[in-house]
Amino acid sequence: MPTYDYICNSCSQRFDVFMTFAEYGKKKVTCAHCGSRDVRRRMTKVRIAKSEDSRMDSMADEFSGFEGLEDDPKAMGKMMRKMGKEMGEEVPPEFGEVVDRLESGQSPEEIESALPDLGGGTGGGEDE
Repeated sequence: MPTYDYICNSCSQRFDVFMTFAEYGKKKVTCAHCGSRDVRRRMTKVRIAKSEDSRMDSMADEFSGFEGLEDDPKAMGKMMRKMGKEMGEEVPPEFGEVVDRLESGQSPEEIESALPDLGGGTGGGEDE
C-alpha cells in the first residue's frame, strides 16, 4: 500500500497516510497530530533505482576525460563528490572533509599530512 505525505495547514506538522490507489482522492485525510482536515499533499523526492552496473557505466562515461586528475585537486574533488552521490550509499564524514579540501585546492599530500589518522587501519595499504 502506498504512503502519501501530507502537511497540516493548521499545525504545520508533517505526517504519512497509508492508503490504496483506489482510496487516494476519495478518502478524507485528517492530520494525525491535531485532527484538522485542512491538509495538503507534500511532494517528496523521486528516487530512481539503478543497478550497480548502470551506476558504474554512468560514472565511467562522465569521468572518462579526467586524465591527469592527480595534478588537479579541484577536479579530483569534483569527481569524488559526484562519485559519492552516484554510489547512493552513506559516506563517512571524513569523505566530505577530504572532498571539501580537494575542492578548495589542497593537494592529496597536504590533506594526508593534515589528517594523519584518516582511514587508519581500514585500507589495504603496504603497511599491513
